[in-house]
Amino acid sequence: MSHFTNIETRFQNLFYLEKALNKLDIAHKRQKKVTNNNQKSYDIDINLLISQPNGYDIEFCWNGQEYELIADTSFWQQRDSIKGFVNNIAKQYAGEVIIGESKKIGFQPIKYQQNEDGSNTVTLQRWNEKK
Repeated sequence: MSHFTNIETRFQNLFYLEKALNKLDIAHKRQKKVTNNNQKSYDIDINLLISQPNGYDIEFCWNGQEYELIADTSFWQQRDSIKGFVNNIAKQYAGEVIIGESKKIGFQPIKYQQNEDGSNTVTLQRWNEKK
C-alpha cells in the first residue's frame, strides 16, 4: 500500500535548492511540468526528481509557493529518515541562500565551518572603498 506524503518546506529558490543537493551529493534531475491555465496560457514548473533503486522516486514539486517533498514513506531508501533528510537539505540550503544573497550586495565568504553540534557558521566580509 502506498503512503505518499507531502512535506512542506521553505525551499523557494530552485537555484539554491539544486546547489544544496549538489553539495550533499544527492543526485537529482530536473523534470518539467506543463500546466494549461486556459486555452492560450501555460505554466512551466521545474520539479526535481531523486531516483531511488526501488523505483519509488522522491520529488521536490513546486506548489506555487515552495518546493514540497513528495515521497512514498513505505519505500523510503535514503541514508537518513525523511525528517533528517529534509533537515540536512534545509541547513545546506540556508547556507547557500546566505552566501548567494550576500555576494549580491558585495560580501564575500571567508570561512564556512561545520560545528560539532551540527550547525554551520558562515563568516562574510565586505570592504568599503573610500571615494
